[in-house]
Amino acid sequence: MKSSRQTTLRSQVTVTGIGVHSGTPVSVTIGPADINSGFVFTRADREVAAIAASVIATDFATVLGDQQGALVSTAEHVLAALRGMGVDNATIEVDGPEVPIMDGSAAPFVDAIDRAGIVQQNAARRFIEVLKQVQVELGESFGELRPYAGGFRAELEIDFANSPIGRQAYAFDLDADSFRRDISRARTFGCMGDVTKLWSAGYALGASLENSVVFDETRVLNTEGLRYADECVRHKVLDVVGDLALAGLPLIGLYRSVRGGHKLNHAVLTALMADRHAWRVVEATEPVLERPVVARRARGHADVAGGMVAVAFAPDVS
Repeated sequence: MKSSRQTTLRSQVTVTGIGVHSGTPVSVTIGPADINSGFVFTRADREVAAIAASVIATDFATVLGDQQGALVSTAEHVLAALRGMGVDNATIEVDGPEVPIMDGSAAPFVDAIDRAGIVQQNAARRFIEVLKQVQVELGESFGELRPYAGGFRAELEIDFANSPIGRQAYAFDLDADSFRRDISRARTFGCMGDVTKLWSAGYALGASLENSVVFDETRVLNTEGLRYADECVRHKVLDVVGDLALAGLPLIGLYRSVRGGHKLNHAVLTALMADRHAWRVVEATEPVLERPVVARRARGHADVAGGMVAVAFAPDVS
């Protein structure tokens, strides 16, 4: 959906699966939210805004929480589906400690969004526009955000010693049609040796060939093979869309990474948010074209997600 207006879901929709780490059944219900709410996770009597400041761990997945501790793990796939399909505001209610892994991709969440429907709201869509380059290096990994006039673009490169994965690169300009077609079906992946280590440590108890692409040293072990020849790097793009949704607003900028992952994605987003001269909040104006046409937001407070967002104040840009 290309719109200059904010969007939310028409109705609630529930999907049920298993948690990739716990291996137990869990349900997630995605539903409508008010203007400027952003994405908010709820569980029992707690809620947490899906923003960079809520991230408390990135080792095996993106984990959100608050002073009471973790609230929900494996948040990135449902966030990717919402951001990828052009939803601005939504509630995400979970009945367990993690979002279900489903088939390891964002496609089941895209299907759920289709069932719920997307509706426009009576407020201009807002974006965070990257104004200057920010870079982060973590060991052999490198990531950056830089200005880009054409909406949001991701350019990723991965390089695995495992020969069936090897080196892959992918460039992606985000819109709903392209996300659905080219990215949403890419599944999480791993090497058999790593999966065995995770099982031994009590993680990934729900991981299987039904929800992960698994490689040994010479081949992919899933009998159905790959959905895309370069499915691994495409899944990394999916994770980027989900992890950077934690900006609180859609980004206008170019994200580039080499050997990246959740930790690097979060570090780059945190570096951007920390530099108040590196971004500004802008609003969409008519007419809506293939890429957003934006107008500079008035100086001052950006009340994203009820004022809870890390990007609380827009920079003074003349």
